Amino acid sequence: MNDRLAEIIKKINEEGNLDEGMMKAAYDRQEELAKPMGSLGELETISIRLAGINGEIKNSVKKQAILIFSADNGVVEEGVASAPQSVTFAQTINFTRGLTGVSSIAKYWGIDLLVTDMGVKMDIPKELYSEENIETVDGKAALTKKIVNRRLAAGTKNLSKEPAMSREDALKALLVGMDAVKSIKDLGYELFGVGEMGIGNTTTSACVLAALTGEHGENVVGRGGGLMDEGLARKIEIVTEASKRDDREDVLGILAEVGGFDIAAMVGAYLGAAYYRMPVVIDGYISVVAAYAASRICPNAKNFMFASHKSTEPGYIIALEGLELKPLFDLGMRLGEGSGCPISFKIIETATAAMNNMATFSEGSIDAEYLDEIRAGNFF
Repeated sequence: MNDRLAEIIKKINEEGNLDEGMMKAAYDRQEELAKPMGSLGELETISIRLAGINGEIKNSVKKQAILIFSADNGVVEEGVASAPQSVTFAQTINFTRGLTGVSSIAKYWGIDLLVTDMGVKMDIPKELYSEENIETVDGKAALTKKIVNRRLAAGTKNLSKEPAMSREDALKALLVGMDAVKSIKDLGYELFGVGEMGIGNTTTSACVLAALTGEHGENVVGRGGGLMDEGLARKIEIVTEASKRDDREDVLGILAEVGGFDIAAMVGAYLGAAYYRMPVVIDGYISVVAAYAASRICPNAKNFMFASHKSTEPGYIIALEGLELKPLFDLGMRLGEGSGCPISFKIIETATAAMNNMATFSEGSIDAEYLDEIRAGNFF
């Protein structure tokens, strides 16, 4: 194992627990707020978890970013994708123009994107690249508006015929994700989400999940962007083969054999959230598989995760149950890109607004003695 990765794992294992004392204090404040206990449902749970992450009862999550990792996948040669790989190229560029699903929503809310080319097959024009995550704009440090060049190759190899990448490249990709989180941490971001772009990556993510869990292909494979029956059958066949892998604990090896550059970088981003103690939002299927893989490397990593929407992909619930999380909402979304993250950010913001700004019973001049009997009988 690489020395840096070993140090990351050691720190998360030792220091990645939630602050139980602060969570108890946040729970106690929720009891004192001028409302029936539990009446704000998951908003209360969110505020309590944030207290455990940040070590504060009252928290701010107003400065937000989405990390997007783009890469192509050699397995598309097997007919498992409905769209051409040129879409990966076009959308990676369009992220920076505010023209995609996630970037248009993010632009509306003033949420920043950090877009990274991990291995797009087609050559992105050099003038659209940045070599750094952070650039100086008007004398101030800010996330680059260009595409960060971390390209490892022109896409992965065909995982149905050979390993998708080397173990060394899987590690490099993982560390790219870690470094992206460090950049947003250094710039004072308080909440981030993880998205992706890569034609064929519902196949690679299903392969990773099957290899980690032993689930048969039919249980973790969906139609992705609209796959027809022949392609779906081939996709199930490939994923089922991946499920036969013997060593389910070698997560880095699984990422190298059947993953993608994008997924490996996403795994690193989730580990980065735990390492730098930042709340992170999971998007859809590809994103949740990467989150689950990160939790298999370091179980404490899941302490910092919030699930956004309920994906329609079959394997989503399997991965989410492995993380012991539940989605914040279900709008029938299946776009990917990180598109569930901005919506979740606003839900999480709402949770902090209630915790930070609501009056307690005493502050609101309300005699709360009437609640004593209700509390004693747990009748909420």
